[in-house]
Amino acid sequence: YICKRIVTTSRIVLGKRNELEKMSAEEEKSTNATGKTEQVSHEESTATFEPVVELEEVEVKSGEEEEVVVFTFRAKLFIYGETLLDVGTGKRSWRERGIGEVRILRHKECQRLRLLMRQERTLKVIANHAIDPRIKLEPNAGSDRSWVWSAFDFSDGELVETVFALRFADSEIANSFKEKFTQSQEEMESLLKGEDKPSEDGGAAVDE
Repeated sequence: YICKRIVTTSRIVLGKRNELEKMSAEEEKSTNATGKTEQVSHEESTATFEPVVELEEVEVKSGEEEEVVVFTFRAKLFIYGETLLDVGTGKRSWRERGIGEVRILRHKECQRLRLLMRQERTLKVIANHAIDPRIKLEPNAGSDRSWVWSAFDFSDGELVETVFALRFADSEIANSFKEKFTQSQEEMESLLKGEDKPSEDGGAAVDE
């Protein structure tokens, strides 16, 4: 009886050992498979994809390529007029048109000067007019950092008489703007007088 018990116990032990070895082998296979999967996931793809449609580069012109900057400073622009809701009523008020860099530009060839301002985020033109010698800059409600004037604006593609107000960060910048604007007006006045002068031959060359 004791011998049979020993034999039975030995068989049970051997069976348990076989099961443990089998489980260890399966775990090892699983670990190897996971390792291979992780190794594959870290490999970089060498596939290349060609674009379906190739777009050609298009040169975008701003209209300022033939001009040089005389003056530039950041400011806030306002215009005085009717809002969309007040069109035709005659009711006018100040409204903000945008914030950006206000610049005075000089054409390289004809030397004419103009004021140009773009909205800083959209780059939309919000002020565009010639530096007319007849324009008068006036303080806005007594402010020492804001100027008001009237000019024929060409921002939307057609000449529209518009009342502008520019507000700068401080009075020093505002005074610098007025100084440069006045100098530009004097240049334009001299330029326009020169264009109006007849030639030395009294126009005979044209008649010929």
